[in-house]
Amino acid sequence: MDGITSNVSMTILDKLKYGASSGAAKGWSGYVWLLKILVPISLLTTLLETSGWLLKLDGLIAPTMHLLHLPSSAALPIVVGLLTGVYGAIASMMMLPFSIDQMTLIAIFILISHNLIQESMIQGQSGLSPVKAVLFRLTASLITIIIVAWFLDAASSDQIGVSVPVTPSLPLLTVITQWAISMTYLSIKIFFIVMILMIVMGILKSFDWIPVLVKILSPLLRLMGLNERVGMLWLTAVVFGLSYGAAVIVEEAKEGDLDARELERLHVSIGINHSMVEDPILFAALGLPVFWLWIPRMVIAIIAVHLYDGWERLSRLRKTGV
Repeated sequence: MDGITSNVSMTILDKLKYGASSGAAKGWSGYVWLLKILVPISLLTTLLETSGWLLKLDGLIAPTMHLLHLPSSAALPIVVGLLTGVYGAIASMMMLPFSIDQMTLIAIFILISHNLIQESMIQGQSGLSPVKAVLFRLTASLITIIIVAWFLDAASSDQIGVSVPVTPSLPLLTVITQWAISMTYLSIKIFFIVMILMIVMGILKSFDWIPVLVKILSPLLRLMGLNERVGMLWLTAVVFGLSYGAAVIVEEAKEGDLDARELERLHVSIGINHSMVEDPILFAALGLPVFWLWIPRMVIAIIAVHLYDGWERLSRLRKTGV
Protein backbone atom coordinates (compact mmCIF):
# COMPACT_ATOMS: atom_id res chain seq x y z
CA MET A 1 0.00 0.00 0.00
CA ASP A 2 2.82 2.38 0.98
CA GLY A 3 4.58 1.57 -2.28
CA ILE A 4 1.50 2.46 -4.32
CA THR A 5 1.06 5.73 -2.40
CA SER A 6 4.74 6.58 -2.87
CA ASN A 7 4.50 5.86 -6.60
CA VAL A 8 1.42 8.10 -6.96
CA SER A 9 3.16 10.83 -4.97
CA MET A 10 6.22 10.62 -7.20
CA THR A 11 4.00 10.81 -10.27
CA ILE A 12 2.36 13.98 -8.97
CA LEU A 13 5.75 15.41 -8.02
CA ASP A 14 7.14 14.58 -11.45
CA LYS A 15 4.22 16.35 -13.11
CA LEU A 16 4.74 19.39 -10.91
CA LYS A 17 8.46 19.50 -11.72
CA TYR A 18 7.89 19.01 -15.44
CA GLY A 19 5.11 21.60 -15.60
CA ALA A 20 7.09 24.15 -13.58
CA SER A 21 10.33 23.65 -15.56
CA SER A 22 8.65 23.77 -18.98
CA GLY A 23 6.61 26.79 -17.93
CA ALA A 24 9.69 28.58 -16.59
CA ALA A 25 11.56 27.96 -19.88
CA LYS A 26 8.68 29.39 -21.91
CA GLY A 27 8.31 32.25 -19.44
CA TRP A 28 11.95 33.26 -19.83
CA SER A 29 11.71 33.07 -23.62
CA GLY A 30 8.57 35.22 -23.61
CA TYR A 31 10.10 37.68 -21.14
CA VAL A 32 13.23 38.23 -23.26
CA TRP A 33 11.09 38.62 -26.40
CA LEU A 34 8.90 41.21 -24.64
CA LEU A 35 11.84 43.26 -23.35
CA LYS A 36 13.27 43.49 -26.88
CA ILE A 37 10.14 45.44 -27.80
CA LEU A 38 9.39 47.26 -24.55
CA VAL A 39 12.81 48.77 -23.84
CA PRO A 40 13.51 50.57 -27.16
CA ILE A 41 9.89 51.65 -27.70
CA SER A 42 9.61 52.90 -24.12
CA LEU A 43 12.82 54.94 -24.45
CA LEU A 44 11.70 56.37 -27.79
CA THR A 45 8.34 57.39 -26.32
CA THR A 46 10.02 59.01 -23.31
CA LEU A 47 12.32 61.04 -25.55
CA LEU A 48 9.36 62.01 -27.73
CA GLU A 49 7.45 63.24 -24.67
CA THR A 50 10.47 65.14 -23.33
CA SER A 51 11.10 66.84 -26.68
CA GLY A 52 7.70 68.55 -26.54
CA TRP A 53 6.34 66.81 -29.62
CA LEU A 54 3.35 65.52 -27.65
CA LEU A 55 2.10 69.08 -27.21
CA LYS A 56 2.49 69.67 -30.95
CA LEU A 57 0.52 66.50 -31.74
CA ASP A 58 -2.14 67.76 -29.32
CA GLY A 59 -2.96 70.56 -31.77
CA LEU A 60 -3.40 68.12 -34.66
CA ILE A 61 -6.29 66.20 -33.08
CA ALA A 62 -7.89 69.04 -31.10
CA PRO A 63 -10.35 69.87 -33.98
CA THR A 64 -11.78 66.33 -33.80
CA MET A 65 -12.63 66.68 -30.11
CA HIS A 66 -15.90 68.46 -30.89
CA LEU A 67 -17.13 65.37 -32.75
CA LEU A 68 -16.53 63.40 -29.57
CA HIS A 69 -18.46 65.92 -27.42
CA LEU A 70 -15.23 66.96 -25.73
CA PRO A 71 -13.45 70.33 -25.34
CA SER A 72 -10.29 70.86 -27.37
CA SER A 73 -8.19 70.57 -24.19
CA ALA A 74 -9.16 66.87 -24.05
CA ALA A 75 -6.67 66.33 -26.89
CA LEU A 76 -3.77 66.56 -24.44
CA PRO A 77 -4.57 63.58 -22.16
CA ILE A 78 -5.72 61.56 -25.17
CA VAL A 79 -2.47 62.16 -27.08
CA VAL A 80 -0.41 61.42 -23.96
CA GLY A 81 -2.44 58.23 -23.42
CA LEU A 82 -2.08 57.17 -27.04
CA LEU A 83 1.70 57.46 -26.98
CA THR A 84 2.55 56.65 -23.36
CA GLY A 85 -0.11 54.89 -21.32
CA VAL A 86 -2.83 55.09 -18.71
CA TYR A 87 -0.65 56.61 -15.98
CA GLY A 88 0.56 59.49 -18.12
CA ALA A 89 -2.95 60.17 -19.40
CA ILE A 90 -4.36 60.30 -15.87
CA ALA A 91 -1.58 62.66 -14.77
CA SER A 92 -2.30 65.09 -17.63
CA MET A 93 -6.07 64.76 -17.25
CA MET A 94 -5.89 65.73 -13.58
CA MET A 95 -4.18 69.02 -14.49
CA LEU A 96 -7.21 70.22 -16.46
CA PRO A 97 -10.70 71.20 -15.24
CA PHE A 98 -12.90 68.59 -16.91
CA SER A 99 -16.37 67.61 -15.77
CA ILE A 100 -17.00 64.05 -14.54
CA ASP A 101 -18.79 63.20 -17.80
CA GLN A 102 -15.92 64.56 -19.90
CA MET A 103 -13.39 62.65 -17.80
CA THR A 104 -15.48 59.51 -18.29
CA LEU A 105 -15.38 59.84 -22.08
CA ILE A 106 -11.65 60.53 -22.04
CA ALA A 107 -11.12 57.51 -19.76
CA ILE A 108 -13.05 55.21 -22.10
CA PHE A 109 -10.96 56.35 -25.06
CA ILE A 110 -7.72 55.84 -23.16
CA LEU A 111 -8.75 52.46 -21.74
CA ILE A 112 -9.14 51.14 -25.29
CA SER A 113 -6.43 53.13 -27.09
CA HIS A 114 -3.35 53.68 -24.94
CA ASN A 115 0.32 53.00 -25.48
CA LEU A 116 -0.44 52.29 -29.14
CA ILE A 117 3.11 52.24 -30.48
CA GLN A 118 4.35 49.72 -27.95
CA GLU A 119 1.27 47.52 -27.73
CA SER A 120 0.62 47.42 -31.49
CA MET A 121 4.21 46.22 -31.97
CA ILE A 122 3.57 43.51 -29.40
CA GLN A 123 0.32 42.48 -31.10
CA GLY A 124 2.14 42.48 -34.42
CA GLN A 125 4.54 39.88 -33.08
CA SER A 126 1.81 37.67 -31.64
CA GLY A 127 -0.96 37.35 -34.19
CA LEU A 128 -2.33 40.66 -35.55
CA SER A 129 -0.59 43.18 -37.81
CA PRO A 130 0.33 46.48 -36.07
CA VAL A 131 -1.67 48.50 -38.60
CA LYS A 132 -4.82 46.44 -37.99
CA ALA A 133 -4.26 46.62 -34.24
CA VAL A 134 -4.07 50.43 -34.29
CA LEU A 135 -7.03 50.84 -36.64
CA PHE A 136 -9.26 48.48 -34.67
CA ARG A 137 -8.50 50.13 -31.35
CA LEU A 138 -8.84 53.71 -32.57
CA THR A 139 -12.10 52.90 -34.37
CA ALA A 140 -13.44 51.13 -31.28
CA SER A 141 -12.50 54.14 -29.12
CA LEU A 142 -14.24 56.62 -31.40
CA ILE A 143 -17.41 54.55 -31.80
CA THR A 144 -17.62 53.79 -28.07
CA ILE A 145 -17.24 57.46 -27.09
CA ILE A 146 -19.83 58.62 -29.63
CA ILE A 147 -22.34 56.08 -28.32
CA VAL A 148 -21.66 56.68 -24.61
CA ALA A 149 -21.81 60.47 -25.12
CA TRP A 150 -25.53 60.10 -25.93
CA PHE A 151 -26.10 59.02 -22.34
CA LEU A 152 -23.86 61.63 -20.70
CA ASP A 153 -23.84 65.42 -20.48
CA ALA A 154 -20.28 65.96 -21.63
CA ALA A 155 -21.14 68.75 -24.08
CA SER A 156 -22.42 71.13 -21.40
CA SER A 157 -18.98 72.65 -20.87
CA ASP A 158 -17.55 72.20 -24.36
CA GLN A 159 -16.38 75.78 -24.58
CA ILE A 160 -14.25 75.80 -21.45
CA GLY A 161 -11.03 77.64 -22.18
CA VAL A 162 -8.03 75.97 -20.69
CA SER A 163 -4.39 76.86 -20.83
CA VAL A 164 -2.24 73.76 -20.96
CA PRO A 165 0.34 73.74 -18.17
CA VAL A 166 3.89 73.78 -19.41
CA THR A 167 6.11 71.25 -17.70
CA PRO A 168 9.65 72.52 -17.17
CA SER A 169 12.13 70.60 -19.31
CA LEU A 170 14.61 68.38 -17.50
CA PRO A 171 18.23 67.66 -18.48
CA LEU A 172 18.50 64.72 -20.85
CA LEU A 173 20.63 62.74 -18.38
CA THR A 174 17.95 63.19 -15.69
CA VAL A 175 15.23 62.08 -18.09
CA ILE A 176 17.14 58.95 -19.11
CA THR A 177 17.98 58.15 -15.48
CA GLN A 178 14.33 58.43 -14.47
CA TRP A 179 13.35 56.30 -17.45
CA ALA A 180 15.95 53.66 -16.55
CA ILE A 181 14.69 53.44 -12.96
CA SER A 182 11.08 53.21 -14.11
CA MET A 183 11.95 50.63 -16.79
CA THR A 184 13.88 48.53 -14.28
CA TYR A 185 10.91 48.47 -11.92
CA LEU A 186 8.56 47.60 -14.79
CA SER A 187 10.91 44.86 -16.05
CA ILE A 188 11.01 43.24 -12.62
CA LYS A 189 7.22 43.41 -12.38
CA ILE A 190 6.83 41.91 -15.87
CA PHE A 191 9.35 39.16 -15.06
CA PHE A 192 7.42 37.90 -12.05
CA ILE A 193 4.03 38.17 -13.73
CA VAL A 194 5.10 36.40 -16.94
CA MET A 195 7.08 33.71 -15.12
CA ILE A 196 4.29 32.96 -12.64
CA LEU A 197 1.69 32.84 -15.41
CA MET A 198 3.77 30.50 -17.57
CA ILE A 199 4.69 28.21 -14.65
CA VAL A 200 1.02 28.00 -13.62
CA MET A 201 0.03 27.25 -17.22
CA GLY A 202 2.79 24.63 -17.46
CA ILE A 203 1.52 22.89 -14.33
CA LEU A 204 -2.08 23.09 -15.51
CA LYS A 205 -1.05 21.49 -18.81
CA SER A 206 0.91 18.72 -17.12
CA PHE A 207 -2.18 17.77 -15.08
CA ASP A 208 -4.57 18.26 -18.06
CA TRP A 209 -6.58 20.84 -16.12
CA ILE A 210 -6.73 23.48 -18.86
CA PRO A 211 -9.64 21.79 -20.70
CA VAL A 212 -11.61 21.87 -17.44
CA LEU A 213 -10.98 25.60 -16.93
CA VAL A 214 -11.75 26.35 -20.58
CA LYS A 215 -15.02 24.41 -20.26
CA ILE A 216 -15.97 26.66 -17.35
CA LEU A 217 -15.18 29.73 -19.47
CA SER A 218 -16.85 28.41 -22.63
CA PRO A 219 -20.22 30.24 -22.26
CA LEU A 220 -18.42 33.59 -21.85
CA LEU A 221 -16.02 32.81 -24.70
CA ARG A 222 -18.92 31.97 -27.04
CA LEU A 223 -20.52 35.29 -26.12
CA MET A 224 -17.23 37.06 -26.88
CA GLY A 225 -17.09 35.30 -30.27
CA LEU A 226 -13.95 33.34 -29.41
CA ASN A 227 -12.87 29.72 -29.65
CA GLU A 228 -12.51 27.76 -26.41
CA ARG A 229 -8.86 27.07 -27.24
CA VAL A 230 -7.92 30.72 -26.62
CA GLY A 231 -9.73 30.77 -23.28
CA MET A 232 -6.69 30.91 -21.00
CA LEU A 233 -4.92 33.45 -23.23
CA TRP A 234 -8.00 35.69 -23.29
CA LEU A 235 -8.32 35.49 -19.52
CA THR A 236 -4.64 36.34 -19.08
CA ALA A 237 -4.90 39.50 -21.20
CA VAL A 238 -8.20 40.57 -19.64
CA VAL A 239 -6.81 40.28 -16.12
CA PHE A 240 -3.12 41.17 -16.52
CA GLY A 241 -3.06 43.34 -19.63
CA LEU A 242 -2.03 43.20 -23.26
CA SER A 243 1.74 43.26 -22.79
CA TYR A 244 1.79 40.43 -20.26
CA GLY A 245 -0.85 38.51 -22.21
CA ALA A 246 1.08 38.87 -25.47
CA ALA A 247 4.17 37.23 -23.97
CA VAL A 248 2.05 34.23 -23.05
CA ILE A 249 0.28 34.24 -26.42
CA VAL A 250 3.58 34.19 -28.34
CA GLU A 251 4.83 31.18 -26.43
CA GLU A 252 1.53 29.35 -26.93
CA ALA A 253 1.41 30.29 -30.62
CA LYS A 254 4.86 28.72 -31.12
CA GLU A 255 3.35 25.34 -30.34
CA GLY A 256 1.13 25.67 -33.42
CA ASP A 257 -2.11 24.80 -31.64
CA LEU A 258 -3.77 28.06 -32.70
CA ASP A 259 -4.36 29.10 -36.29
CA ALA A 260 -4.02 32.64 -37.64
CA ARG A 261 -7.77 33.39 -37.59
CA GLU A 262 -8.10 32.33 -33.95
CA LEU A 263 -5.20 34.59 -33.00
CA GLU A 264 -6.58 37.52 -34.97
CA ARG A 265 -10.02 37.26 -33.37
CA LEU A 266 -8.36 36.97 -29.96
CA HIS A 267 -6.34 40.13 -30.60
CA VAL A 268 -9.36 42.06 -31.83
CA SER A 269 -11.07 41.18 -28.54
CA ILE A 270 -8.21 41.82 -26.12
CA GLY A 271 -7.09 44.93 -28.00
CA ILE A 272 -10.35 46.53 -26.88
CA ASN A 273 -10.94 44.57 -23.72
CA HIS A 274 -7.67 44.07 -21.84
CA SER A 275 -6.46 44.90 -18.33
CA MET A 276 -10.03 44.98 -17.05
CA VAL A 277 -8.97 45.01 -13.41
CA GLU A 278 -6.13 47.47 -12.81
CA ASP A 279 -6.77 50.18 -15.44
CA PRO A 280 -10.47 50.85 -14.72
CA ILE A 281 -9.73 50.93 -10.99
CA LEU A 282 -7.21 53.73 -11.57
CA PHE A 283 -9.90 55.85 -13.22
CA ALA A 284 -12.55 54.82 -10.69
CA ALA A 285 -10.27 56.27 -8.00
CA LEU A 286 -10.90 59.67 -9.63
CA GLY A 287 -14.61 59.29 -8.90
CA LEU A 288 -15.69 58.14 -12.37
CA PRO A 289 -18.73 55.82 -12.62
CA VAL A 290 -17.54 52.21 -12.85
CA PHE A 291 -20.37 51.11 -15.16
CA TRP A 292 -18.99 53.17 -18.05
CA LEU A 293 -15.44 51.99 -17.39
CA TRP A 294 -16.29 48.30 -17.79
CA ILE A 295 -19.51 47.59 -19.69
CA PRO A 296 -19.10 49.61 -22.94
CA ARG A 297 -15.71 48.02 -23.64
CA MET A 298 -17.08 44.51 -23.20
CA VAL A 299 -20.03 45.23 -25.49
CA ILE A 300 -17.87 46.81 -28.20
CA ALA A 301 -15.37 43.93 -28.00
CA ILE A 302 -18.18 41.40 -28.53
CA ILE A 303 -19.56 43.34 -31.50
CA ALA A 304 -16.09 43.87 -33.02
CA VAL A 305 -15.17 40.18 -32.95
CA HIS A 306 -18.49 39.08 -34.47
CA LEU A 307 -18.23 41.75 -37.20
CA TYR A 308 -14.62 40.76 -37.90
CA ASP A 309 -15.58 37.10 -38.08
CA GLY A 310 -18.46 37.91 -40.43
CA TRP A 311 -16.19 39.97 -42.67
CA GLU A 312 -13.63 37.14 -42.83
CA ARG A 313 -16.31 34.62 -43.79
CA LEU A 314 -17.67 36.93 -46.48
CA SER A 315 -14.16 37.45 -47.86
CA ARG A 316 -13.58 33.70 -48.06
CA LEU A 317 -16.91 33.21 -49.87
CA ARG A 318 -15.96 35.87 -52.41
CA LYS A 319 -12.58 34.24 -53.03
CA THR A 320 -14.16 30.83 -53.60
CA GLY A 321 -16.78 32.40 -55.88
CA VAL A 322 -19.70 30.95 -53.89
